Amino acid sequence: MKFQAFKFVFPRTLPILTGFWFVGIAYGTYMNVAGFSFVYPMLMSLIIFGGSLEFICVSMLLSTFAPLSALVVALVVQARHLFYGISMLDKYRGLGIKRYYLIYGMCDETFSINYTSKVPEHLDKGWCFFFVTLLNHFYWVSGSVLGGILGDFITFDTTGLWFVMEALFVVIFLEQWKNDEKHQNGIIGIGVTALCLVTLGKDSFLLASMIIIFSILSLQYLYTRKMKGRLLPNG
Repeated sequence: MKFQAFKFVFPRTLPILTGFWFVGIAYGTYMNVAGFSFVYPMLMSLIIFGGSLEFICVSMLLSTFAPLSALVVALVVQARHLFYGISMLDKYRGLGIKRYYLIYGMCDETFSINYTSKVPEHLDKGWCFFFVTLLNHFYWVSGSVLGGILGDFITFDTTGLWFVMEALFVVIFLEQWKNDEKHQNGIIGIGVTALCLVTLGKDSFLLASMIIIFSILSLQYLYTRKMKGRLLPNG
């Protein structure tokens, strides 16, 4: 059963492997140029597992020790995971001890695959979710380690390599849009973000849009749960 689950999810993670290795190698190289050994990107990728935050952490490590500032930045940069958590509440319920690693290892790409994949009935969805999370985690860590080790030998200009991940996000969004029949959440995300960008500007829109989207999705989730409770028969 476990091997069948692995065979089902592995091909679906191969596009993530491409993106993660490109950006992971760039990150490891960046750490190497900043003066850190490959051990640093390896441990940070393994424990933090947040691409954009890990890039920011390089400057934090080189600056004055400021734990409170680091905490605030980490919360703001990774706040989007709140939305993922709300969306996956029902999917991850009842999966036993695997649920804790699934929560810990959730990232943008893992969320996209686990949220949109239609697991066949003969497969254990818990193991499918687990292997998606584990494989993506491994891809990111291995890419970062390779970049950290090979950084001394890479001489070409890596400026713009980060755009690989942006392109991957666009593809993931389009895949979610295609698989979602109502498009409600996608429209909310696009609409709120565009409105905040126009009204607040590019320097202030991100946090505001996250708070508003999180509030709307939370209310939507609570309303849906309430309506389901009303529709269930008594007794």
